[in-house]
Amino acid sequence: MKSEEMKKSDFYFELPQELIAQDPLEDRSGSRLLVLDKKTGGIEHHIFHEIIDYLNPGDCLVLNDTKVIPARLLGEREDTGAAVEVLLLKRREKDVWETLVKPGKKARPGMQLVFGGGLLHAEVLEIVEEGNRLIRFRYEGIFEEVLDQLGEMPLPPYITHKLQDKNRYQTVYAKYEGSAAAPTAGLHFTEQLLSAIEEKGVDIACVTLHVGLGTFRPVKAENILEHHMHSEFYQVSAEAAEKINRAKESGHRVICVGTTSCRTVESAADADGKLRECCDNTQIFIYPGYRFKVLDALITNFHLPESTLVMLVSALAGREQVLHAYEEAIRERYRFFSFGDAMFIQ
Repeated sequence: MKSEEMKKSDFYFELPQELIAQDPLEDRSGSRLLVLDKKTGGIEHHIFHEIIDYLNPGDCLVLNDTKVIPARLLGEREDTGAAVEVLLLKRREKDVWETLVKPGKKARPGMQLVFGGGLLHAEVLEIVEEGNRLIRFRYEGIFEEVLDQLGEMPLPPYITHKLQDKNRYQTVYAKYEGSAAAPTAGLHFTEQLLSAIEEKGVDIACVTLHVGLGTFRPVKAENILEHHMHSEFYQVSAEAAEKINRAKESGHRVICVGTTSCRTVESAADADGKLRECCDNTQIFIYPGYRFKVLDALITNFHLPESTLVMLVSALAGREQVLHAYEEAIRERYRFFSFGDAMFIQ
């Protein structure tokens, strides 16, 4: 398929509503795992903790150690008492955040907001691109502690159930706060499983990419090359770069956990696929025709029809093979999206 002919509708598939997972499983590593061989198109069905059988000594497993902040704030306008929802997207400076405000039309500069009965106050400063609002917060004490008390996890729009335990929308290795959404492929790992993987001789490298809500933004353009990709901050430490480079140089595989880890290493690599310590913003858009510089295999969840994430996995395993694997997953009643089951493309 030539890239100029690549249409959004080429990545469409019919997904029964009841397969969208609304709640996390009791046991993180008890999810199902569909294994897709990208060379042959062969499919196998497993339980997630059996992923260890597919990892070899010398391979490097790349995790995204970003931490989701409870970025959804419910409050009211100070003047009218009307309900307002504020979603924190990106910290611009100490107490100034770029946000998404609902209802947005009336959120004009100068508007005063209050949350938690006065624990947190805010003022709308200006309207920026895509209708987002810059807001300055006022509070006593430490902002993160106030946020932890008042904020809710910003679950994706397709999850309608209330999350009982905040930690279930967080990986066990989450470290650096800054994401508005979880790197969900990592939700399947437990500390025990990661220890067993390390004991097997697999290197674990942690990179950071703060996931923005743009990850859920639908592709509107029918020609996917016209899609404007969202920007996200990433960081690669010297230690992570060294582990990833070592795996490549010794002929072992780099296996990314999630599309965010994949986008990080592919953004950070030079033309020869070498990594070094760095931090930057990325708008990388990976779709069929892309040549991977670093990644060899990918652990990922099942994604929305026509999403940039389905396009990314299609770049790795081929569009027809991916859609065939998705058809098989639907037939076998796999659970889809953030709290759903996993797929290993090798």
